[in-house]
Amino acid sequence: MEAGRQRQGRLWSNLKEVCDLLHIPAASSIANEELLFQHVQFKTGQRIHTIGQPFDTLYIVNSGFLKTVLIDEYGNEQVLSFPMKSDMLGVDGIHTRHYSSEAVALSDCDLILLPFKKLTALGRIHLELENMMYGVMSRELVREQAMIGMLGALSAEARVARFLVALSDRFAQMGYSSKLFNLRMTRHEIGSYLGLTLETVSRTLSAFNEIGLISVDQRTIGIKDVEALKTLRRLPPSRTRGKPAGRTKASETAPPSQLLAAL
Repeated sequence: MEAGRQRQGRLWSNLKEVCDLLHIPAASSIANEELLFQHVQFKTGQRIHTIGQPFDTLYIVNSGFLKTVLIDEYGNEQVLSFPMKSDMLGVDGIHTRHYSSEAVALSDCDLILLPFKKLTALGRIHLELENMMYGVMSRELVREQAMIGMLGALSAEARVARFLVALSDRFAQMGYSSKLFNLRMTRHEIGSYLGLTLETVSRTLSAFNEIGLISVDQRTIGIKDVEALKTLRRLPPSRTRGKPAGRTKASETAPPSQLLAAL
């Protein structure tokens, strides 16, 4: 999105630009140019909102990467999501009027503020807009439910594989390369999100690299066989991954997708 315009030294976007960012039709009943929403920039590590903070605003990610987390009484974090461009956050504050999670910037971010009172007032007058915003919130809920289903049904290796596929798809949607990208989150944060330990995530990424599904260079991931990642159930036994010097078997020269399909 070619974001907004300057007013009083700050960046603003009109309703059409916001709707385009959310991938929903613009509400034709509202004068787009008269309704503006402010942008706010956050630096890496800054908190957008904290647990228990009074709720008054929804946020749309215009650029950058974030994480949302729950924090227990001992300070332990449970990662809930990794919002990125076109995602909405803050929805968990609607019910109790207090945010139930914390949102933290994983990179420098540009967020668009949607004051909730302003949004509900518009919704009462323009039902078209209200229904579209409900659709966006429902989309976020469906994504969370899919994540919960994945955690209950898949092996550790399959969870990491699907996570990489989902990231690849999101980067493609944002106009970036789906084959080569940087992980903005740490392996510990990925593990928290997937219900795995840091060691399991690191070991699995190394194994994917070893059998040719991906390439790994610190936080840079190259996707080499996306179809194999989509269908992976479990990793092959470690003894079948390497090729001893001077020995070559048919199974050792097979493409990764064929090797995994045989499991």
